[in-house]
Amino acid sequence: MNAEILCVGTELLLGGTVNTNATYLSKGLAAIGVSVYHHSVVGDNPQRLKDSLNLALSRADLVILTGGLGPTYDDLTKEMVAEYFHREMQLHEESLQRITEYFHKIGREMTENNKKQALMPKGAVVFQNNHGTAPGLAVEEHGKMAILLPGPPREMQPMFDEEVLPFLQKRSHVVFVSQNIHIFGMGESKVESILKPLMLESLNPTVAPYAKDGEVMLRVTASARDEQTAHAMTKPMVEKICGILGDVVYGVDIGDLQTAAVKKLKELGLKVATSESCTGGFVSKRLTEVPGSSAVFECGVCSYANRIKEQVLGVCKETLEQYGAVSRQTAQEMAQGVRKLAGADIGISTTGIAGPDGGTKEKPVGLVYVGVDSAWYSDVIELHLSRGRVNERDLIRYLAASHALDQILKACKAYEKRQGTLEPQR
Repeated sequence: MNAEILCVGTELLLGGTVNTNATYLSKGLAAIGVSVYHHSVVGDNPQRLKDSLNLALSRADLVILTGGLGPTYDDLTKEMVAEYFHREMQLHEESLQRITEYFHKIGREMTENNKKQALMPKGAVVFQNNHGTAPGLAVEEHGKMAILLPGPPREMQPMFDEEVLPFLQKRSHVVFVSQNIHIFGMGESKVESILKPLMLESLNPTVAPYAKDGEVMLRVTASARDEQTAHAMTKPMVEKICGILGDVVYGVDIGDLQTAAVKKLKELGLKVATSESCTGGFVSKRLTEVPGSSAVFECGVCSYANRIKEQVLGVCKETLEQYGAVSRQTAQEMAQGVRKLAGADIGISTTGIAGPDGGTKEKPVGLVYVGVDSAWYSDVIELHLSRGRVNERDLIRYLAASHALDQILKACKAYEKRQGTLEPQR
């Protein structure tokens, strides 16, 4: 079965609302073996909606529409679908009762136009909405199917997960299972050049690369009649790829660098502290995005001013005068200072020039030093993160923070090698 996702709503075209529904639906459909070939967006206009629906159903077996199920005059998704399938609209009594009970529960008056949400194309399968008033529905005929879901993600997502997926799984004979290999420190072109023969030869499972800011993700996907078999097919391929790429792989199905760092710190019983200049707290922000990070992170110092580097972190005045704030030596002393200040096992520092101003020939925009200090592993890396783009300040800060998180993982790996011969020092 192949599908198209058609999102309805003028607000999506105006840019006022981010279309997260298409991404969510695509992931869910892929998990049950439904291939999505097209994403489309159309405004709340009857003729354009009709044209988009006709096009979508001309090239897909299944079209999932989100939005346009509300009570107002411009909510016309159901009407257009009913017209396409030549179905008359009928009142669905159970939906009307649920809508009435919903308004009673929240203590608001139910206006007459809300009854419109209980009108359904004849013969439709109705999906209950436990988080709002607009029910979803499915209409199927002559090998074509349209599924209609409410637009707000807080209503759409649970309806899709709880009702639509089981509904579709009964019609699918193939299950897809994917595992994601997360890579940092090697570019997409390099990864592909190493793995290209493997990617071309492997048809089931398949191996596909996806580039992110400073990272690469490899998705290994297998199809089979059941989840257990498909997972057994991905596992050997994942192990093979990890063996080929080595240390640039920071995790499988781990999500992101900060999650990997917090997970590894927890496993080893270690704590980290951060001292940040150019990243302005970005490293600590990403660490604390991870639930449970308080077990491994207690202190972060945002030391933009040299005075703070000296007075709080203990960076030598002579170091700052001789080498400058953006230097290997300062990064090293910042990492040492924050580790001592926090009583942590690992200290991390960032100092650099994020731009757009402040760069010189000797120290250009994008120059960043990331320091790591511990009793068993210390290092300072020099980075040149400018890509020659306009307004790349946020990108430079993000990439610098990513390298800092990667240095945490490197320190953890070094600790694992020496575990049993060296106790953490605080």
